[in-house]
Amino acid sequence: MDRVWLKHYPKGVPADIDPDRYVSLVQLMEEAFATHAARPAFTGLGKTITYRDLDLASRAFGAFLQSEDLAPGDRVAVMLPNVLQYPIAAAGIIRAGFVLVNVNPLYTPRELEHQLKDSGAKAIVVLENFASTLEQVLARTPVKHVVLATMGDLLGPLKGTLVNWVVRKRRKLVPDYSLPEATGFNDALAKGRRLALTPSPARAGDPAVLQYTGGTTGVSKGATLTHRNLIANVLQSEAWTQPALDHPRTGRVPEQVNTAVALPLYHIFAFKVCFLLVLRLGGRGLLIPNPRDIPGTIKALKGFRLHVFPAVNTLYNALLNDPGFAQLDTSELLVSNGGGMAVQRAVAERWLAATGCPIVEGYGLSETSPVLTCNPVDNTEYTGTIGLPLPSTWITIRDEAGRDLPFGEPGEICAKGPQVMAGYWQRAEETAKVMTADGWFRTGDIGVMDERGYVRIVDRKKDMVIVSGFNVYPNEVEDVIASCPGVLECAVIGVPDEKSGEAVKAFIVKKDPALTEAQVRDWCEKNLAGYKKPRHIVFRADLPKTPVGKILRRELRDLDHKTR
Repeated sequence: MDRVWLKHYPKGVPADIDPDRYVSLVQLMEEAFATHAARPAFTGLGKTITYRDLDLASRAFGAFLQSEDLAPGDRVAVMLPNVLQYPIAAAGIIRAGFVLVNVNPLYTPRELEHQLKDSGAKAIVVLENFASTLEQVLARTPVKHVVLATMGDLLGPLKGTLVNWVVRKRRKLVPDYSLPEATGFNDALAKGRRLALTPSPARAGDPAVLQYTGGTTGVSKGATLTHRNLIANVLQSEAWTQPALDHPRTGRVPEQVNTAVALPLYHIFAFKVCFLLVLRLGGRGLLIPNPRDIPGTIKALKGFRLHVFPAVNTLYNALLNDPGFAQLDTSELLVSNGGGMAVQRAVAERWLAATGCPIVEGYGLSETSPVLTCNPVDNTEYTGTIGLPLPSTWITIRDEAGRDLPFGEPGEICAKGPQVMAGYWQRAEETAKVMTADGWFRTGDIGVMDERGYVRIVDRKKDMVIVSGFNVYPNEVEDVIASCPGVLECAVIGVPDEKSGEAVKAFIVKKDPALTEAQVRDWCEKNLAGYKKPRHIVFRADLPKTPVGKILRRELRDLDHKTR
């Protein structure tokens, strides 16, 4: 097919990248460690580790895991926020030949149990703040080895002890738990330093990361991202970003690229941009453990020369609305990446006015490592599109019969490229639903492409709700609500929300007339992560359905829209 978009690439961006440049992510990482050994790599809670530190610590962590009777290809889960232990653990897992399973620390026991069982994880690294959740399900999972981290692990004896006391006693952020067989994170490092790391046998086509997603059906499943998938997307993103780094608006080329890591690293957007791409560029990442704490985030960013700021629309908006944001020095900001959810025009225009750096909106999915398209980094204004396909990426718009549509005609966005997943973990039938016979990935999103190759999303074929950049699948929420005593049936949709972009709204038909909204909310509190819980609950006498009994979510959305 004719890649019309290549004519509109920024100067210097190649049409294609070489996804086989590295044998595996291990080679990419070790090149970064050797080339940038003396540079700072990540900073968190006032502590900075260099590339040499990260090299030695991840080598030790990988050696420790190998000593725990894990075999190459075994899955190791990581349930950590943005703390220094994350890059050490992630790099160690991959360097040791294991498969990283990213886990959201906010998961409920039900959600955690499913992911650990489905992935077959043999080990998990968890922050003690979330150890209580793990304790409740551990016996029902295949996990045999637990590494327990604390906030103060890597901060030194004095500061580490103080931080742990504040977290446990003053802020009471660590619920009671009992994991007597767990190994402390520092103990794991100490043991690993006395051992030799056996080089990883992994190659390009082997799984590197299982990134869990609801896909197009709402059934939580792992997108199998190979070493080659992730290497490709790192090199694609590097090529796309390079014009802004080589020819910055400020006129000053940074000696080292500093990236704000406010997006959670367990999210594929942050994992690629704020971890792997940072390593590839020899950059430095500033870790923000809790970006929902806007004053705390601003405090952490003070004095940090920002060059790259990846975020979702809600974070940009929250920062702009905090009076402390004006105190930050954004004069050297070169790239503001917007992803995970739609960037709103009002937010983009305010951000540009405040920083002089436009938000460059992109698009992708967990299944695509994740980026497929992005607006050029030399744009000077909001486009309202998700940009152009990245190098070595093909995008086509197809109708229900799988036929390519002409420019301007809406249809399903389909993609092909080296960043597209190998498939869903041990779910061949689910994989077949999203991969066409000619090798294209069906995104489930409806879009249009113009004559230049710019793509705009106009609708979602799937009913997914995006809350602050996180995917919420109605099927999952409906299953939880339907299991609440007193509920006859229910349906869930997404509705506009000023703070989170979208919010979950539940429509419920009662089985027990005495059922209250408070009872439903209490049930959801116990069974759903915070962003999945319904913000709005409406009781109805019935729900609109098709003749065969399928609930019509679209009709509910239309009715909801009319009442606004």
